Amino acid sequence: MISPSDGRTVQSARAEAVAGLTKPETMGGHSAPGVESRLRQIMASRVPGLSVAVVRADGVRWRCGLGLADLATRASATSDTVYLWFSMTKIVTATAVVQLADRGRLALDDPVAHHYPRFASLRPVDRAARVTIRHLLSHRGGLANPIPVRWVHPADQPAPDPTALVDGLLTRHPKFSFEPGAKAKYSNLGFLVLGQVIEATTGRRFQDHVREAILEPLGMRRTGFTYPADTAAVATGYQRRRSLMTPLLRRLLPAGIIGPNQDGYLSFRRFYVDGPAYGGLVGPVEDAARFLQLHLRDGELDGTRILAAQSALSMRQIHTQGRRFDLGLGWFRPAKRRATTPAFVQHRGDGGAFATDMRIYPEAALGIVMMGNATSYDRDQIASLLAERWWHER
Repeated sequence: MISPSDGRTVQSARAEAVAGLTKPETMGGHSAPGVESRLRQIMASRVPGLSVAVVRADGVRWRCGLGLADLATRASATSDTVYLWFSMTKIVTATAVVQLADRGRLALDDPVAHHYPRFASLRPVDRAARVTIRHLLSHRGGLANPIPVRWVHPADQPAPDPTALVDGLLTRHPKFSFEPGAKAKYSNLGFLVLGQVIEATTGRRFQDHVREAILEPLGMRRTGFTYPADTAAVATGYQRRRSLMTPLLRRLLPAGIIGPNQDGYLSFRRFYVDGPAYGGLVGPVEDAARFLQLHLRDGELDGTRILAAQSALSMRQIHTQGRRFDLGLGWFRPAKRRATTPAFVQHRGDGGAFATDMRIYPEAALGIVMMGNATSYDRDQIASLLAERWWHER
């Protein structure tokens, strides 16, 4: 907490934090004053800390940390600050699945039940038999999408067994809502099932396979499914107290996660997402930028090929229009942005205390990633600002 002896009030400290008046951390000492100033305006009273990176195929063009990773300690946000990824994890899961297809370990048009027999017990049985891995990657499997608000646990408590978690969810939600492939409807459960497919195919824990097949080859050294040893670099999550969600979160989240009030925000103690395949990654923008660079380079980075070039391209090709999202294989775009120019594909992460976004603008071979330590802020406005600034700069 800010003490009276430092000559500032709590209110002035909060204003400084959310306005980003702490010294920004930018790439190589090179700043973009107009962009930074506009980012501070967007952040004001919405998110304490923000980390962003702008990426081309040949590397990071610009990165910046603004505001505070922690309001109590006044630790600054940087491009190496660690955040929960939430559903931005799904594009990493999708990449791991497509990589297994490239290597002949499975086929995207295989029935899910061939790799994960528990799936065959869903109803009606004939639909269960027709759902393919490709359907789940593009949210066209017809699975339910139960609200995941309690799918978290305090960082100092053991995680639930992922297989038991998925089996329990399928038991409670055993019916398909539509014919496989008939339409698209976002489903966290579908990606939890894909995690089970990966485990069945590789004979290894999902987390271990993703670390050794994706994260380590890409040099994503500070990203994984647990917080790094250097906990001082971990962002604290926040929810604005003047929000309709605040009383709901207090009632619904497991004990031990909600922390004290801090400068107009409800703070969160460190926690993990249950079900690593749909939202469990933890890491910094710096590492996420390397993952974006992989996709901008069509599956190769620093001489290591993770995906076949055609596979990487196919992942971001939109082939199914949905009510809320138009889908590729992992990547999507909001249906309301269908006619937006310039076109982009993305994957967002939404949850209590953190919000993230990763985008590719294929026409300009441009990537943008952002992570912030609040439940909600204007990610679309931030992405548009960064895309406009770097659209023509090569």
